[in-house]
Amino acid sequence: MSGIGPRLASTSVGDPVGVRRVEVDRARLVRYAGASGDLNPIHWNDRVAREVGLPGVIAHGMFTMGAAIGLVEDWAGDPGAVVDYQTRFSRPVAVPDPGVAVVEVTGVVGAVDAVAGTVRVDLTVTFDGARVLAKTQAVVRLS
Repeated sequence: MSGIGPRLASTSVGDPVGVRRVEVDRARLVRYAGASGDLNPIHWNDRVAREVGLPGVIAHGMFTMGAAIGLVEDWAGDPGAVVDYQTRFSRPVAVPDPGVAVVEVTGVVGAVDAVAGTVRVDLTVTFDGARVLAKTQAVVRLS
């Protein structure tokens, strides 16, 4: 670990981890599709997205999940300190054209395990005031 992040001994349940706003536009979705190999047209074609009952083009769930954990990685000071990360996809993030969708991420320390040397960070991930990821938790090893 880099030593830049928080110390286990001074971390308590309820401590804030931070807040992050992630702006998602269509260009970002296209770049993510190319990098991930997920070329499903619901992520870039309004007609197809609407035909399957969506409000329009939606962000990739894994993109949203990846963007959310960035808050924890930055807080910890080392992406390798994240030893477990779980969530449930609960609602899509509709991405307008033109414009951006804004995903808001907040994190707090939900548990401290001094024996294991880890903390559990609970994330709240919302779009338009509603949770888009549910039960989002990361376990982080701290020194």
